[in-house]
Amino acid sequence: MKKIVLAEDNTTLSLLLKFRLEKEGYELFMAKDGKDAIELIETQEPDLIITDIMMPFISGLEVISHVRIKLDMDTPIIVFSAAGQEEMVLKAFNLGANDFMGKPFSPNELVIRVKRLLAVAPIS
Repeated sequence: MKKIVLAEDNTTLSLLLKFRLEKEGYELFMAKDGKDAIELIETQEPDLIITDIMMPFISGLEVISHVRIKLDMDTPIIVFSAAGQEEMVLKAFNLGANDFMGKPFSPNELVIRVKRLLAVAPIS
């Protein structure tokens, strides 16, 4: 079963996405901020990371940079962010994010993007 770490400080959204992705057969690990996300990534070694850019304590950008530089992992990362964050999105891609979705977005679209990224991800 593929493991996904989902970092999102909006509980309603994260529960909705958890439900939707578990229905597709993924195992979800929930983080309410970047600090939790990094701990989960280090302990669970997920197949995919989904993170909001704007979170308390440690931002999604810092999560990406930690995964790519400190941990040297090439795990696919999907970031999402509210509208008008173009600069943040560009930073996220520069740090190594694989995909981006603007909020609000459709959970079905997220599922399609998750499947696409996991289909091309190398088996480690």
